[in-house]
Amino acid sequence: MREIWVVDDDEEMSRAVGLMLELLDCKVTAFNSVRAAAQTFVAGTKPDLIVLDVNMPEVSGLDMVEFLRRRPESRNLPIVMLSSEATDTIVDRAIELGADSYVMKPVTLEELEKAMAIAFYNHINLRTQDGK
Repeated sequence: MREIWVVDDDEEMSRAVGLMLELLDCKVTAFNSVRAAAQTFVAGTKPDLIVLDVNMPEVSGLDMVEFLRRRPESRNLPIVMLSSEATDTIVDRAIELGADSYVMKPVTLEELEKAMAIAFYNHINLRTQDGK
C-alpha cells in the first residue's frame, strides 16, 4: 500500500482528496501546513508521493517543492501539485521547481489517478537513468 501525503490548508479539500486516495488503495496522511509536512519529512518519515496545494499561508507549496528537490533523499519523490488556479506562470514555475504534475481543484478521481500515474512514471524513469 502506497503512503501518500496530502498537504493542504483547506480541511474539506484535504479530506476529499484523502477519500479519493483511499479508493485507490493508498494510505493517507494529511497535513494542514507545509511546515508540519517538512518537519515530519526531516524527522525521517518519507511518503511514496505528495499531493501538495500551491497556495497556503506562511509557506507555499512551491517552497515545499523547492525544499524537497534540494534534498538528495527526496530527489525521486513524486509530487503532484493541486491548486484552484492554474495560470501558465504558476504551472510553469511548479514544473520548473520539480513538480511532476498539476491538477485543478476541485479534482476528480480520474484526474488525480492520472496525475499520480504521471508522477510515478517520471520517477521510475529517473531511477532507471540513475541506475537504481
